[in-house]
Amino acid sequence: MIEFRGAGPDEFAERLDTVMDVYTAAMRPLADLVAGRRAIMRNHAAYPFFQCYFAERRDAPEGVRVVGFAYGFRGAPGQWWHDVVHRSLAERAGPDAADAWLGHAFELAEIHVHPDYQHKGIGRAMITTLCAGRPERTAVLSTHDQPTTARHLYAAMGFMDLLTRFIFPGGYEEYAIVGRRLPLTPS
Repeated sequence: MIEFRGAGPDEFAERLDTVMDVYTAAMRPLADLVAGRRAIMRNHAAYPFFQCYFAERRDAPEGVRVVGFAYGFRGAPGQWWHDVVHRSLAERAGPDAADAWLGHAFELAEIHVHPDYQHKGIGRAMITTLCAGRPERTAVLSTHDQPTTARHLYAAMGFMDLLTRFIFPGGYEEYAIVGRRLPLTPS
């Protein structure tokens, strides 16, 4: 049985080893990128209005097992992702569009489900739970700009493309920046 449990910044930081295990299993990053991602996640926990949910399997043989996690926070000027995306969206769609989408946004920073538990509705449930009751106008995130399961999930949940074929500074992979208005209602 999978349960969703909220966690604040302190618990998130305490469970970072577990979080990184799920992230590594789900994303299979290059080994030399893991330490940097870990530092980024630790820093995210200090952002305003940080909120995290763990998907936990309580009947696992080893006790409670985290099989997924999702977190986000209110985006604000001075945050790297926010500033890079805002600038690019303003260049492509105009400053009013950038402000409308990112001016009061909940940034879904990480959403990951262990591969053994994917395709069971856990990702959708975590996003829905995470966005429930949020006061921000919009929810935004970045995802690989490929026909992945995640990309299809976001589209099915009503997220629309804001930027496509987007390459972050210093990167090489193409991303899509997607967003939707809040509240998150069934689509």
